[in-house]
Amino acid sequence: MTGRAMEPLPPEAVPTAAEFEAGDQEAGPPAADVPTPWGPEQTELAPTQMQMPPENTLLPSQSLQELLARDTVQVEVSPEKKGLFLKHVEYEVSSQRFRSSVYRRYNDFVVFQEVLLHRFPYRMVPALPPKRVLGADREFIEARRRALKRFINLVARHPRFSEDVVLKLFLSFSGPDVQNKLKESAQGIGDEFLHCKAATHAKDFLPADIQAQFAASRELVRSVYNSFYKLRDRAERIASRAIDNAADLLMFGKELSALGSDTTPLPPWAALSSNTWGSLKQALRGLSVEFALLADKAALQGRQEESDVVEKLNLFLDLLQSYKDLCERHEKGVLHRHQRALHRHSLTKRQVLGAAQSREPEAVEQLESRIVEENAIQTLELRSHFALYCLRQETQLVHVYLPLTSHILGAFVSSQSQGHQEMSKVWNDLKPKLHCLFAGPSSVPARPRSPPEDSLLPR
Repeated sequence: MTGRAMEPLPPEAVPTAAEFEAGDQEAGPPAADVPTPWGPEQTELAPTQMQMPPENTLLPSQSLQELLARDTVQVEVSPEKKGLFLKHVEYEVSSQRFRSSVYRRYNDFVVFQEVLLHRFPYRMVPALPPKRVLGADREFIEARRRALKRFINLVARHPRFSEDVVLKLFLSFSGPDVQNKLKESAQGIGDEFLHCKAATHAKDFLPADIQAQFAASRELVRSVYNSFYKLRDRAERIASRAIDNAADLLMFGKELSALGSDTTPLPPWAALSSNTWGSLKQALRGLSVEFALLADKAALQGRQEESDVVEKLNLFLDLLQSYKDLCERHEKGVLHRHQRALHRHSLTKRQVLGAAQSREPEAVEQLESRIVEENAIQTLELRSHFALYCLRQETQLVHVYLPLTSHILGAFVSSQSQGHQEMSKVWNDLKPKLHCLFAGPSSVPARPRSPPEDSLLPR
């Protein structure tokens, strides 16, 4: 039996901007030839923990909207730092699904990620933002908060992680020492391979050219990642320019207001009419309000683009990076150890066969030891096939997230269109208030001429 390829999602599966907002708010493997699972080989698993129905051989046909609806996790910085001597930042983590709100340190996220990697070594476990040795400023803390929010939402919406008891524990346990609680929950259970009903016959669900498909998928994701990385950088620059524009407009208005509030007396010989300068200053003071409004509009547009465009691009990049990390773990992990074990087996096979024919006690012991090793190699082969089985599911999951692109582009276009419309309205409302700035000698407002009109005047 061979799993069918993922079909393109229908247009209705792509969430609208409102729907998306509602849904979003290398440690190397052991060096031994045979991987050592976490916990004993034979362990009963509670019904609430990871169990996969026998018919669930490949990733269910889910839309992006369904994945986003699994949970929405908010991560906010606690107002006060904790600790008597060494102060540390705490984050309030709120889950919509579990109706819970708990406080977590960065190190709690680190232990949680380590447990996920042990439990799900063949799945896309997102990376965490890096540590910082020296003190963290406000900008660093905010960047880390956003990264932690992306991390926990990707985990909470993953089809496998979302049903695991470790996730529920991390999002809802409010007792002391959550790190030890996480480690205890994982001890004696083992990884996904030991409990998945499809693990022993995962090879049956893989196409004959699985290695070629794996290489092609990896290259495609690498290309997509590079393109989206450049898009994210440009989106950051656009949002940053909008915020800088807001600051410039605000300062422009303040300078006009300062000019209009100048109290320096006007000498009698400086102007034909003393009323001209007074009227001009009064008009300049009033213009600062409009420029402050323009600044607010530009700042709002920049913040919206950071939230709706840049952060969504970062979320997708985090997902693609976790896929790249998974591919690297696959090559350096099970696949590499499998090849080493088979090579070692071929070198010693003749020696074992010769020793078995001699029937000496030492030879019999070697034969028994070899039988155990061959069983281990067989288990390693099953793990290798299961790793590819999981990798195929994770590849499908990446493609389920691809329609996120349409929302990102839609949010970008909407932000630009709405922002320009709102600022254009303020600019147009500002025009009538400029008439008094162009008063002629008879104090009658004169419309400013355009350059072509000025060129027609007699010289």
